[in-house]
Amino acid sequence: MSAVPMLADAPWLMSGGTARVLQLLNADGEEARVVGGAVRNALLGLVPGDIDIATTALPHEVIQRAKSAGIKAVPTGIDHGTVTLVIDSQPYEVTTLREDTETFGRKAKVAFGRDWVKDAERRDFTMNGLSVDADGVVHDYVGGVADAAARRVRFIGDPDQRIAEDFLRILRFFRIHAAFGAGDPDRDGYLACIRGRAGLASLSAERLRMEMLKLLAAGGASAAALAMADGGLLQALTGGVVYTGPLSAMIAIERELGLAASSTRRLAALTVAVTEDAKRVATRLRLSNAETKALDSMGHRWWRLATKGEADARRLLYRLGAERYHDRVLLGWARAGGDVGSSRWRALAELPQRWIAPKFPLRAADFIARGMAEGPALGHVLTLAEDAWLAADFPLGEAALASIADQAAARISRDERT
Repeated sequence: MSAVPMLADAPWLMSGGTARVLQLLNADGEEARVVGGAVRNALLGLVPGDIDIATTALPHEVIQRAKSAGIKAVPTGIDHGTVTLVIDSQPYEVTTLREDTETFGRKAKVAFGRDWVKDAERRDFTMNGLSVDADGVVHDYVGGVADAAARRVRFIGDPDQRIAEDFLRILRFFRIHAAFGAGDPDRDGYLACIRGRAGLASLSAERLRMEMLKLLAAGGASAAALAMADGGLLQALTGGVVYTGPLSAMIAIERELGLAASSTRRLAALTVAVTEDAKRVATRLRLSNAETKALDSMGHRWWRLATKGEADARRLLYRLGAERYHDRVLLGWARAGGDVGSSRWRALAELPQRWIAPKFPLRAADFIARGMAEGPALGHVLTLAEDAWLAADFPLGEAALASIADQAAARISRDERT
């Protein structure tokens, strides 16, 4: 075991729900530790995130102890030894130590055990193979502490074997590197991902979507995507061409504007040039309806923004709403080269902050008062009037509105006569 640091002063470990679960399970010959990402994050000075706990106790024993202590226990993955304990609305996944007896993705057969080394060795990357006990002692059987300090994402054991066990680990390799790594991806792992890329075709669209969106939200998403494209991995995931340049530009624009990372917006920058691209990506990754609509909207004639003035932009903002308008402008900006110093693109992007679109003030009653009957023509005249109101730059004065209403009603009357 390598020399390792202590986490004895970590408040998330020494108090609250985590400490309560560890105390509950560290009795009568059993042991429990926090494992995986929370330990990695703590060593890197980051928020622990989800707290996963491993234990030598069998699942039924975990459930029994939780019930005796008045803690809610949910058998979320009982076949694989996982029970979720809920304390103060906070879930804690507790999984019995195990080792794989047969491996084929999420359907791997496991045997429960008491060997912390074997449990660590079955995990994916060295920095995820760490555990910390209730006293704050970090246990490292796979070199994870050194790799975490070096920001090096490295497979545990033989990379080809680990990938063959679950091809989703290819995406996880790049996602974890994008979030926690530094420099180029580990060469042995990278080459193994390339060798195993055909296995990506065996994964469900739902699993691919989940990992891709997490990857794109990470700080190192641009470099990771470029490495994946160079290795021939991205095209298979997106169902066609990819645009790493616009992705890099989108990330730079988000940072320039102080925006939170948007996985959907970044996915559009990486994969969408026209609306047909949005449909293809949505099908390949089985995106949600909201994600599909967002990509489709961003890809719809974004290039027209390159020549639009503010009056045109206000009309587009009115039509799309602030969120859709903003995302389309950012995609246009990214695909136009992403010059973060562009005052023109910045002005377009910040338009929703300084101008709120008014509501169309004319109503059906205004045209009924002009002698129009209810029916299809009434909807048509409202559309004509709204178009004229937009073209006139949103006037709100009574005289201007009356003129727009009169002209629209007169046009409908002419059309009906002809």
